[in-house]
Amino acid sequence: MTDNETRATGGLLRVLGFSFALAMCVGSVIGGGILRTPGEVVDRVSEPALVLLLWLAGGVHALLGANVVSEIGTSVPKAGGLYVPARRAFGDLVGLVVGWSDWLVNGAAAAALALAFADFAGILHPALAARETAVAVAVLAVVFGINWLGVREGGAVQKAGSLAKCALLVALVAAIFLFVPEAEPAAPGAGAGWTLAGLVVAYQLVYGVYSGWPNPIVFVEEDANAARNIPRAMGLSIAVVTAVYLAINAALLHALPADAVRTAELPAALAAERLFGGSGAAAVAGVALVIVATCLNGMVMVLPRILYGLGRDGLFLSAATRVNRGGTPDAALGLSAALAAGLALTGTFETVFLLMGGLVVLTMVVSDASLFALRIKEPDLPRPYLAKGYPWLPGLVLALDGLLLAALLWADPASGAYMLLLVAACVPVRLWMRRRPTDPAPEPRPA
Repeated sequence: MTDNETRATGGLLRVLGFSFALAMCVGSVIGGGILRTPGEVVDRVSEPALVLLLWLAGGVHALLGANVVSEIGTSVPKAGGLYVPARRAFGDLVGLVVGWSDWLVNGAAAAALALAFADFAGILHPALAARETAVAVAVLAVVFGINWLGVREGGAVQKAGSLAKCALLVALVAAIFLFVPEAEPAAPGAGAGWTLAGLVVAYQLVYGVYSGWPNPIVFVEEDANAARNIPRAMGLSIAVVTAVYLAINAALLHALPADAVRTAELPAALAAERLFGGSGAAAVAGVALVIVATCLNGMVMVLPRILYGLGRDGLFLSAATRVNRGGTPDAALGLSAALAAGLALTGTFETVFLLMGGLVVLTMVVSDASLFALRIKEPDLPRPYLAKGYPWLPGLVLALDGLLLAALLWADPASGAYMLLLVAACVPVRLWMRRRPTDPAPEPRPA
């Protein structure tokens, strides 16, 4: 084994770098949501300039969050994701809530992505439309199988897929602007209204489509130079994704009347029909397969590493820390595969995914608060990356995430009830797990 492949603490391999962190962020964020959500946003806020402003605001919000996550993730450089600094700042119970929430959300997302893949495959090959569940389970088996081979194989798929999806989307946007005439403008005042409630819901949808950008921090222990690579990769990725999202929405508003965007389940397919004729839907479905498969691969890479971190810290079964020769936590991967496949088979993931919307934002609120708690609690903690504009910019994103969480719970009280149930369920789990001795977890060795 070369020096660059030195095993980090617990058996993970330090073989990742800047290009992987970039691909993980881009690949995790750009998913099927950008093909479906623009219509839902326009339905609530039909003023084109305001629609584009919301998508820009979502990118700025993500950048502010990345400024915080870059500090807390690199100052506690252990695999597991956002639960690691949360546990360091607030203790085992809060860490367990964040970790379990993160694992369940990613598992539900993996199931949803597999079924979305099956949907788009059915558009390309109608014979598959009646076998959605079988196709979903098959694609899960393929992606989990690739990642069982090792981190290099999963990383290679992530890098290739992220590059391909960006190239395909940019090409589609460019073709729409170049070859599709501008749609007839709406009559003055028609469909231009919006309400504060509609604006809030539209922004929640937009911010949801940006979710996934913190995923590179899950691999902090496997990056040869995480302190430099991950903050740079997250910042650059979010900027690229924001530009792509703005371009896609601008292209849709250029090619289609607002009413068509508003009512279409897949607005990009309508725009592509103006470009390719009757084969437009098939063209968009082909692009969507690459987008969804890459996003699914990212989720599959993240899932076992969350359990790995929980297991090493004594918050889950120690078997989750077993790592195979390829650098994959294989037992944790198997448990994650069972979660995703089970949700895809039963269809119950839809309820879980909707109810856990609040948990995604709650995780970000806890992460934002972790920065302030660690600054106070451990002022001498080595911080390779210092959050810019402290305390004002981190305070701003904490306020934004807190307001977003409050708005989401106001609109969907069921999410609040579910969060309380999850916290309550974590208490007996913590009491049971604390009887086990926790294995020592020294800081990772440098590559």
